[in-house]
Amino acid sequence: MEGKEEDVKLGANKFPERQPIGTSAQTHKDYKEPPPAPLFEPGELTSWSFYRAGIAEFVATFLFLYITILTVMGVKRTTSKCASVGIQGIAWAFGGTIFALVYSTAGISGGHINPAVTFGLFLARKLSLTRAVFYIVMQTLGAIAGAGVVKGFQKNQYELLGGGANLVNHGYTKGDGLGAEIVGTFVLVYTVFSATDAKRNARDSHVPILAPLPIGFAVFLVHLATIPITGTGINPARSLGAAIVYNKEHAWDDHWIFWVGPFIGAALAAIYHQIVIRAIPFKSRS
Repeated sequence: MEGKEEDVKLGANKFPERQPIGTSAQTHKDYKEPPPAPLFEPGELTSWSFYRAGIAEFVATFLFLYITILTVMGVKRTTSKCASVGIQGIAWAFGGTIFALVYSTAGISGGHINPAVTFGLFLARKLSLTRAVFYIVMQTLGAIAGAGVVKGFQKNQYELLGGGANLVNHGYTKGDGLGAEIVGTFVLVYTVFSATDAKRNARDSHVPILAPLPIGFAVFLVHLATIPITGTGINPARSLGAAIVYNKEHAWDDHWIFWVGPFIGAALAAIYHQIVIRAIPFKSRS
């Protein structure tokens, strides 16, 4: 049908999408693009659900730092990587923890647990600026608290073993570290967009249930690839929390990389998903 009903005049959505064979939902379901979140939503500040979501982000990020820093320290403590879980174990700790925490908090706050994820979703107008700023503050505080508890339990070991702080490792340049953080965060945030896409949720009933799994697996894969380069940040709250509590000069030398890289990667993922994959700007609002 031509005219106003055509989504994209250039042809991006001129033909209907085909349903993949083997999915649980083979029949067409009505779908309307949800409206963008308002930039400011004053009513949120008087709602308990708003603060409950922030508390959920704080607790989830606290647990994330607590479990993962202990895992990193456990690997560094051994003289032989074969006597510990090794890099693969660290990657599984990060990915598995994210899987569990996203599953647990998705219904409350969306399960961001990462300022880069929050930033990407904000750029896509999935949440208000008010909520985005609140989430990032709570995530950062949770990360500091999580790292602080680990240091409180074993201060000497914490300082001796580096406290899980992110650094650009020897043999790599700052450009290498920045590139690793950009690409790694792009993989994560693009996976978040794909796993939580409202159109897929409407079409395939199993997608919302499985969403935490690909997100956690993306974190696992990125850690396997980039632990040797930067220790893998892709989460500014995780990097800041560890740096503040460890608080050694070398932990701050390249710290900007673990904010700039993830935010660029998140922005690129948001642009790619919204403009290229979903063609949101080209769709009629009628």
